[in-house]
Amino acid sequence: MKYNKFFEDLDLIDSDHKNFSIETPLRKDAFELSDQEKISIIQKNVKEILYTLGMDITDDSLKGTPKRVAKAYVNELFGGLNPENMPVGSTFNNKYKYSEMLVEKNITVFSTCEHHLLPIYGKAHVAYFSNSNVIGLSKMNRIVDYFSRRPQVQERLTIQVVKALQEILKTDDVACVIDAKHMCVNSRGIKDKDCSTVTGEFGGKFKDQSVKREFLDYIRTESSL
Repeated sequence: MKYNKFFEDLDLIDSDHKNFSIETPLRKDAFELSDQEKISIIQKNVKEILYTLGMDITDDSLKGTPKRVAKAYVNELFGGLNPENMPVGSTFNNKYKYSEMLVEKNITVFSTCEHHLLPIYGKAHVAYFSNSNVIGLSKMNRIVDYFSRRPQVQERLTIQVVKALQEILKTDDVACVIDAKHMCVNSRGIKDKDCSTVTGEFGGKFKDQSVKREFLDYIRTESSL
């Protein structure tokens, strides 16, 4: 399979995001309020937004919207802000001595652009080489989901997934590629509905071009299932 040079440039970051932090920007007092207190405050603010837009918030269709939005923000869409929701990263001894690359591809990504609070959705592809430990396959999906469930930029999300798995697996040999659509581009502004954004983070062995090429060939392979 011919190697597409486009993928060699995955480590290039959009110029708009040069100074972003690897850590999600949170205040020190981020968790002083309970989830219920946050829901109550957000509910009031969403109600004010709808009212300001001219909506009749006494209408049967709208009167429950502020609370629904607030609950969705705190409990679902942004649940990944709370470290208590971080998946337990249990590992197992690699008793079968599997030494080749392990790839979990087509992991669903649902996130939210932190610039416009609009949806990001796509697929993540994660791989690692075992350093005596392996992780349950579903844990990789859960880690991607956890870091997705917060206001994000895709570059940060990609790096956070890799850093978390490196820490859990005690190895640098982890990689992640994400291909996602951003509604802030697809549905507003330029309104380019067909474009998507590809980001990659490659650690340890994956910095070697031949290993990176093998990983990218894996994720381009169509599943026969």
